[in-house]
Amino acid sequence: MPAPDSVAGAAEVSGGDADRSPLVERAPRPRVGPRTVLHDIGGTYLGNGIVGLIFSASGPVAVILAAGSVGELSAAQLSSWIFGVFVLNGILTVVASWMYRMPLAFAWTIPGTVLVGSALGHLSWAEVLGAFLVTGVLILVVGMTGRVRRLMSALPEPIVMAMVAGVFLQFGVGVVTSIGADPVVAVPIVVVFFALQCHGTLTRWMPPIIGACLAGAVAVAVSGRFDFTEGPTSWIATPVLQTPDFSVRALLELVVPLAITVIVVQNGQGTAVLNAAGHRTPVNVVTMLCGAWSMLAAAVGSISTCLAGPTNALLVAGGERRRQYTAALTFGVLAVGVGLAAPVFVALVLAMPAAFIATVGGLALLGALHNAFRSAFGTRFTMGALVTFLVSVSDLTVLNIGSAFWGLVAGIAVSWMLERDDFRAIRA
Repeated sequence: MPAPDSVAGAAEVSGGDADRSPLVERAPRPRVGPRTVLHDIGGTYLGNGIVGLIFSASGPVAVILAAGSVGELSAAQLSSWIFGVFVLNGILTVVASWMYRMPLAFAWTIPGTVLVGSALGHLSWAEVLGAFLVTGVLILVVGMTGRVRRLMSALPEPIVMAMVAGVFLQFGVGVVTSIGADPVVAVPIVVVFFALQCHGTLTRWMPPIIGACLAGAVAVAVSGRFDFTEGPTSWIATPVLQTPDFSVRALLELVVPLAITVIVVQNGQGTAVLNAAGHRTPVNVVTMLCGAWSMLAAAVGSISTCLAGPTNALLVAGGERRRQYTAALTFGVLAVGVGLAAPVFVALVLAMPAAFIATVGGLALLGALHNAFRSAFGTRFTMGALVTFLVSVSDLTVLNIGSAFWGLVAGIAVSWMLERDDFRAIRA
């Protein structure tokens, strides 16, 4: 059982058996009020929420813009897409995190966005929207079966964390790459980040990652690298209700891979990150919410909702476990603001050098990457974890499904052949 101050999770599990938990995991009572939230919030949690927003609204937005360019989407369609993934998921994040008093940051599936980008080369946007809607229905149905918790509990934590390490590794490597490619911007960020970590007193009033962001902003301004020549066409995003088209080829190509990336890969990462931080993720509720919100998002032309792995890792990167939900509240509120100002924000992101975002995001995930490696290779399933890690960092794509999922499959297969004693130990 978790410590008493971990009000994080859902309902208690009878006899410690995850399979006996209710279909809808109950949120802790009593609900927190505004006074409690104001008491629990602090600089660390505000900082983590801001960094989570910066991370989610930088590289991932560029992926959306790249996918949209393949399908030749209009500015209004792109703005509506970004409105949906920020405003809708921001509202869901605030409500779920407040109810369960734990970080539950919802975003959108980045591997799924990459998959959609390739599909838009031969599918119409209306066909893709139809696949988004059916994917939401499928995710909701899977969540309602109650089998998600059983699936999650059956996956060995070291193998799942090896997948997380493989996914996060690129962000750590991105810091090194940015230093070599753009030292004027990246070096000040790295120096300030580690300098602040050396002084506990400074860290209390200036979180290292916030100091790094400020140093990067100064470096960008001094070097004249902020290129805001192409301003936004409007200030407020206007969601566009769009009509889907259901075609067999789009459903066969997109629905199952999208559902797998949400339920197994993305939600698996998010659940593993939160569980490693001491929270008890209500996986059935999360899955059903992802399904319902994916259907809602499809109406405005947005891709499927998921529990965000990297973002939740940023939200639990520091502070007391019982107060980390306030970082998610911060993230959710800011996400709504970003979604409402999608045209302006997109223009600002595109105006910053790529090294700024890559360096800040990589440094912010260093702690999570370190913990992922420790969890993956600390005790059991070490060979399976190694195989999972190697496959996850590769660019392997089979059946339009990315390497993170196949890393899980390969790692579990290897552990089943070579590490059966470890499976017996966790069952015992």
